[in-house]
Amino acid sequence: MSAGRAGRAGRIGRTGVVGLVAAAVAVTAFTVPAQARTESGGTAGEEREATQRALDALVKAGMPGVTAGVRDKDGFWQGTAGVRDLNTGAPRGANDRFRIGSVTKTFVSTVLLQMEAEGRLSLDDSVEKWLPGVVRGNGNDGRRITVRQLLNHSSGLFNYTSDPEFARKNLTAPGFLTHRYDTHAPLDLVKVGLAHRPDFAPGTRHSYSNTGYILAGLIIEKISGKTYESEVRERILQPLGLRSTSLPENDPRLPRPSARNYSGLGDQSATELYDVTAHNMSWGWAAGDMISTTKDLNRFLSSLMRGKLFPKKQLNAMKTTIPTPDDQLYSGYGLGIYTVRNSCDATLWSHSGGTPGAVTEAVTTGDGRHTVAYNVSSEGMGGVVDAEFCQDPAPAPRTAVPLL
Repeated sequence: MSAGRAGRAGRIGRTGVVGLVAAAVAVTAFTVPAQARTESGGTAGEEREATQRALDALVKAGMPGVTAGVRDKDGFWQGTAGVRDLNTGAPRGANDRFRIGSVTKTFVSTVLLQMEAEGRLSLDDSVEKWLPGVVRGNGNDGRRITVRQLLNHSSGLFNYTSDPEFARKNLTAPGFLTHRYDTHAPLDLVKVGLAHRPDFAPGTRHSYSNTGYILAGLIIEKISGKTYESEVRERILQPLGLRSTSLPENDPRLPRPSARNYSGLGDQSATELYDVTAHNMSWGWAAGDMISTTKDLNRFLSSLMRGKLFPKKQLNAMKTTIPTPDDQLYSGYGLGIYTVRNSCDATLWSHSGGTPGAVTEAVTTGDGRHTVAYNVSSEGMGGVVDAEFCQDPAPAPRTAVPLL
């Protein structure tokens, strides 16, 4: 869809999508082989067969397309399955750019940990110290919430994207189709969360809250006197050479190359999927608005775990988790990163992210020497991590993924 046509919601019947995906897979099998290559351009070896099967399984489960990248001692491997565009049948690209959703949180947490290493704040500072008067009302009190609690989701603040009215207007059909290009101010997002009473007293347990990361972005801006976006660029993207990673601000477009994104927009009984590629991600801001590639995400995670972005003290703080017994995706949440559940009980660090029509997962070993990142151009995930790190021969994909 060109920029000039971006205002028109692309609609494809759900039965049509299944047919198109099946046709695309059939054509791919005979004319456009699933891409798998190493950094030097050679053919991937047997050690990646399980990972490629996991990508294929996601497409067989109904996802239009998936792209993945793995970095380990043998170099960088890329694999794809399915299509980039359901209308044209073009294959998914290995170097596609995509929305990373809540993987953005790992970048935001990194910036605040860098600031702590510089002595510009303490993780145990109150929110009130940096944002006086902002977190008040309905039992919410910024004097009792710390920066650390924002980052590990133990603040108790209500998650603004769970607000029914906000979700109806901005994240599901038909509201999304009307409001997809609206611009949201960060403080307005915070107000949505603060309209609710806190879920629990600060520090008493874990509950995922995007509201906390909007506040984290505002604290970055208050300390630096710059935008959150400029701090991420100057502190992380430029030093690491992440040239394909960007912060879109209010730009609704995905930079090329990229795949189309498809969603039923929350209606499980819908007979249509929508092309939701173009939309203004200001509704996610510092909780989930960034765009990247598998190569850049692998480089970022590897650099992070190898201590290239801040001292060991801050890395240890990032990897200090609180228990999350009720979560099916992760077993403990640190500061913008979590220990991911997997079939072989390997100790892996990760963050995932979901936006309308796109899901991303990025995973690394604790030493940063083995990383994987993948993106699905619809709302499903799973299987890739078990295949790559556990050599699970038949990992099962999942299709229920929350936004951000």
